[in-house]
Amino acid sequence: MGSKEKAFNYIDSRRNDMLALWQTLVNIDSGPDNKTGIDKLQNTIKAILEGDGAVVRLIEYEQAGNMLIAEIGTERSRPGVIFLGHIDTVFKTGTAKQRPFTINAGKAYGPGVLDMKGGVVAFLYAIKALNAAGFSERPIKVLLAGDEETGHAATNAAEVICQEAAGCIAAFNCETGFADNAMVIGRKGVARFDLEVRGKAAHVGNDPENGRSAIVEIAYKLIEIEKLTDWEAGITFNVGRIEGGTAPNATPDYAKITIDVRFSSVSDYPRIRKQLETITARTYVPGTETILTTGVIFKPMEATDGVKRLFTLVKEVSSESGFELPYAKQVGGGSDSAYTVSAGVSTICAMGVKGGRNHSPEEYAIVETLFERAKLLAACVMKLDTL
Repeated sequence: MGSKEKAFNYIDSRRNDMLALWQTLVNIDSGPDNKTGIDKLQNTIKAILEGDGAVVRLIEYEQAGNMLIAEIGTERSRPGVIFLGHIDTVFKTGTAKQRPFTINAGKAYGPGVLDMKGGVVAFLYAIKALNAAGFSERPIKVLLAGDEETGHAATNAAEVICQEAAGCIAAFNCETGFADNAMVIGRKGVARFDLEVRGKAAHVGNDPENGRSAIVEIAYKLIEIEKLTDWEAGITFNVGRIEGGTAPNATPDYAKITIDVRFSSVSDYPRIRKQLETITARTYVPGTETILTTGVIFKPMEATDGVKRLFTLVKEVSSESGFELPYAKQVGGGSDSAYTVSAGVSTICAMGVKGGRNHSPEEYAIVETLFERAKLLAACVMKLDTL
């Protein structure tokens, strides 16, 4: 029996175990406010990987969930392969108790069931299947972040991913898979900015002439920012949050907006920053002051020639294995695939379980695709020599 058949048979024989692990992971809250839950999950996964022969390191962070790095077969001479992902979700503590893991009519539900705890189970069992099939051609590395949903705002996880990925031949990011079998070969970059205005408070009945409205100032700037969107260049600006003021009878002395910018190329960022700095420097309401702060930044995942070659391999393996043929897609949402690609590693994203409505109470995953994707991942690793 060929090694691929052994790997597939292993996965078929462990379906109940895979579902049980999926349930365990989903039923532990791991939102951005729950470092304890994230770290508990990382320790659970650490034990699983150590049982599979991995050397595992945890990078500990004070203000975010820890990051896991695991390596199998470091003595193997060929360039390694990466399984990439994150264990955090967007859901607040208590959600797992309110909406625990359930399966209904072939779909699994629960917080993070699709994004991306199903994907984590898929790659963990791909690794187990590769071990069972006697795979020893190249090292396997797992990079599992604990704070992807916040864009690594409080950690250096993005730098760590770049450093750890260097020199590997391929990376498979088991992020949310699409129900229509799309896989992601390119993603836009994401930049967040806060723009704050400080004005001068005054009573609008007794002393209106001495007020300096932060809201009026920020309103002018908001309109100018929205005008910056350049559809042809693939650069979009969105003011998604606004706050300010205290009472209807007081001139507002503070206002703040949060800006989300999506862009296609790393080279776009300096232009974006300069445009926002120019608007920040203008004053529409004399006596107000404006401050611009940079927040979360995801680099774009660029659709390099290497990425496209790897996708061709994934399509070939899908065809040979009797799976539905995937198609390539470029999307607007950021992910850690940007960092492996920037490290020179061909990467395919959205290779996790298929489903929809992620980040919502209706998030679901198609159960059968858990097993299919685990098989596909294992088979792709076995065929990397043809790249």
